[in-house]
Amino acid sequence: MPVQHFSDLVRFARDRSPFYADLYADLPPRVNRLTDLPVVEQGAFWAANTPHDNRVLTAPLGEAVVFKTGGTTGVPRFSCYTREEWQEFVGAFGAGLVDAGLQPGHRVADLFYAGELYASFLFVLDALAHAPVANVRLPIGGGAPLESTVSTLEDFAAQVVAGTPTTLCRLAEHLISQGRQLRDVELLFFGGEALFADQRRLLAAAFPRAEPRSLGYASVDGGLLGRPVPGVDPRTHRPFSPHTLVEILDETTGEPIREAGRPGRVVVTQLFRRLMPIIRYPAGDRAEWTDTEGGTFRILGRAEEGVRVGPVSLPWQDATDAVAEADVEGLVTGVQLVVRRWEGRDGLVLRLATACDHDPFDLEVCEKAVVTGLNAARPLYPDSVAAGFVHPVRVEWARHRDLVVNPRSGKLVRVVDERPTA
Repeated sequence: MPVQHFSDLVRFARDRSPFYADLYADLPPRVNRLTDLPVVEQGAFWAANTPHDNRVLTAPLGEAVVFKTGGTTGVPRFSCYTREEWQEFVGAFGAGLVDAGLQPGHRVADLFYAGELYASFLFVLDALAHAPVANVRLPIGGGAPLESTVSTLEDFAAQVVAGTPTTLCRLAEHLISQGRQLRDVELLFFGGEALFADQRRLLAAAFPRAEPRSLGYASVDGGLLGRPVPGVDPRTHRPFSPHTLVEILDETTGEPIREAGRPGRVVVTQLFRRLMPIIRYPAGDRAEWTDTEGGTFRILGRAEEGVRVGPVSLPWQDATDAVAEADVEGLVTGVQLVVRRWEGRDGLVLRLATACDHDPFDLEVCEKAVVTGLNAARPLYPDSVAAGFVHPVRVEWARHRDLVVNPRSGKLVRVVDERPTA
């Protein structure tokens, strides 16, 4: 699917997609500026983007690949790509792998996860196949036994290992426990999560000659987001031109940020997707421009649409729904998601505000019900706890005045990321 002009994509979407027709109903017939369009509200988008009676798609689902996004939940979300769109997606991302350090002849192990409609394993494998340099692909997968993974890496003298930081660290721990190292590995391509300093130390012990690099910034719902930028900071990326338009918007006013060093939320428009248009769609992350002329930006963490705790994506709505269902006595007056990192793992703290003093027994009952409900709605979280990837969910009781608010607007900050950013 060739890249389209912005105004042509908007006209096509409002003509063929009931969701975008409603969203743009009050706009003039022709729109030429991105900022003339409203930002998509994710709740409304996913309420309309359903397997049956879909109002987002521009055509019946006749030829496409379908992936699940957002993690395991009782209300799965699906993203659709036509054959041509998928080829554009993986082709552009594959070209970016050269910026990440991929060289001709590199033997690359793909340790991302496959199955259950998840995209990462197939996406990385296809991107490598479409990369502009020859490479040898080792499709191992993230669920393979660690010992057999190590054997394959050693047998083929793999030079690049690609996976989430959680998967790479799990492999590193296994190697260290056996007193082994993989000295042939030159690059560790990571994606899907941030990479922290304590993880770097762990990886260096198991892969002493390897440099961790971002393989690129993308999501199955938002699509292409950022191409790697060579340098010391793997959080820095640049838009996938001409496929993608990236905006960083002020979190209070919604106005585009033009200057460097000012954080905002990432909003993306994909100029190559027509079946499921992505136009001014919140990517769920915060970022800041690092070079406005060169168009580079640094990813700062998750925005309020959701949070990533280790390998688990947790939408804000899932957490608040679990609290609302468990709080039968009406004890909770505010909810804040706090992500912390200790002992080498991420952990989620639910900061629950209550208006007055309550019986400790009532608070304990509510706390247990909230954690049980959240684990049931997001089973990948307790699975990750059992695997040692993240800490169990904690509840922290507070007064409403203790919740973090935006100093400019006084609005509640839904997600507080207290993890180190360097």
